[in-house]
Amino acid sequence: MNIKTSDGGWNPYLAGALVGVLAVVSVILTTNIMGKTNFLGASTTFVRAAGFLESSVAVSHVDQNEYFKKEKVKIDWQFMLVLGILIGAFLSSMSDKSFKLEAVPPTWAERFGASVPLRAFWAFAGGVVAMIGARLADGCPSGHGLSGLMQLSLSGFAALAFFFGTGVLVANLVYRRRAS
Repeated sequence: MNIKTSDGGWNPYLAGALVGVLAVVSVILTTNIMGKTNFLGASTTFVRAAGFLESSVAVSHVDQNEYFKKEKVKIDWQFMLVLGILIGAFLSSMSDKSFKLEAVPPTWAERFGASVPLRAFWAFAGGVVAMIGARLADGCPSGHGLSGLMQLSLSGFAALAFFFGTGVLVANLVYRRRAS
């Protein structure tokens, strides 16, 4: 199996297999080291990061928050996983020479124009919607999709089907070719 595809990117089958190995290793290590089984997921880390930021200006507010009484603001393995995702994505894009800084991706610019504030607004709004959805669903797509499928959970299969279906629908609506 080739590590790279013909366009120089990472082979998706190899990358998927490596994510699967990471998921299994994370379950084994967290169960044996922490005594509690933890599956891959990231949305809780973003809530904890918000708690960290808020505690720098209003410690008493964080201490009185019902959510943070249950889910302590802490740097844990999941927090480090999110940092690892950021670092790993950077390193893999550097290794396949696909890294580039761009304020507005070409596909977006072609459809909506090159306005940086407009792109920033919609990127932020999309992130807000995604995080609200992740918190309402009590987990993110990686938690429900990857970890749910790893457990052969019916809800994991259903969640993943809806994530992909909605993604296809939104991509079609946003990036559909205009009739000439």
